[in-house]
Amino acid sequence: MIEVYTDGATSGNPGVSGAGIYIKANGSTYEYSLPLGVLSNHEAEFHAVIKALEICREQFPGEILSFRSDSKLVVDVIEKDFTKNKTFSPLLEKIKEKANHFPYFFVKWIPEKQNSHADQLARKAIHK
Repeated sequence: MIEVYTDGATSGNPGVSGAGIYIKANGSTYEYSLPLGVLSNHEAEFHAVIKALEICREQFPGEILSFRSDSKLVVDVIEKDFTKNKTFSPLLEKIKEKANHFPYFFVKWIPEKQNSHADQLARKAIHK
């Protein structure tokens, strides 16, 4: 099972955004700090999950994925498979489409302090 920690950060809301992705897989760790352009904070959180799924499809095809995020909104939307928000709805659809490439995709909310590595990577991406 691959553990994936994601976080989105913005400078301003909306503002310049970045995604931080920290992956633990097969005894190794992988770090990604990806600029996202101008987004709201919540959009950045969704995009971090999407980018992480893209990375996992390339690097870890066919694996079981266990995602962790400190965004209650993102975790709730994915778990309930529903949002009324017109901005988040297409992002949820992208997540579902990308998650379908894996046998199992789990997402779990974690406190911010347990997601500090992904947070640092997301903040670093803002300055790229």
